[in-house]
Amino acid sequence: MSFEGVALEGLVLFLALFALYSPLAALSSYLPIVRPFTHPEQTRLALGLTLNTTVFVLLAIWVGEPLLELLGISTAALTATGGIALILAAVPLMRGTGGVTPEVDPAETPADAPRSVLFTPITFPLTVGGTTFAFGVAAAADVGSVSGRVALSVAALAYGVVTGVTLYLSGHVERRISAAAAAILDRVAGILLTAIAVILLANGFTDLVKAALDNT
Repeated sequence: MSFEGVALEGLVLFLALFALYSPLAALSSYLPIVRPFTHPEQTRLALGLTLNTTVFVLLAIWVGEPLLELLGISTAALTATGGIALILAAVPLMRGTGGVTPEVDPAETPADAPRSVLFTPITFPLTVGGTTFAFGVAAAADVGSVSGRVALSVAALAYGVVTGVTLYLSGHVERRISAAAAAILDRVAGILLTAIAVILLANGFTDLVKAALDNT
């Protein structure tokens, strides 16, 4: 594959991940989660999300297919699991009774507090999930060569930076809105998160059923 072709594959993967992520929608989803944290903690969350997202997509690119086969896990199962985890947190938020907003333990140190939400729900399922992993696996299968995977790895890093910047900006937005506006945005975010969860559940279970039918 030529250099232009390799670069194009990397660009296609980045655009696909960017469209799936939808930064504007993700930003509003992060608002109720980052609210309890200080600006330095929000910055650490953004850096942590960049690292987690990049590693997640890199794993999909370099070892995704054999890893899934080894564990016996399908991307459909990952998608459905993300939907279940998200809907349990999002429905109370949509109803105005709590939900995604974390309860921070006073005994936790400033360094420990953000870790309670960094992986779940911020990284998974709000930022990455089964579909994200599937994109990485499929893109790696298309390019085949090591040089192609390197280009995809650059795209993964760029995507990770986008997610971290989005989370960082959500902290700035959160600090500039009133309590009443925050309550309204919490409800809106709850509706959005519930809709995302339903889509994840539907897609995951649909793919699982299709796979089961194909194997019969």
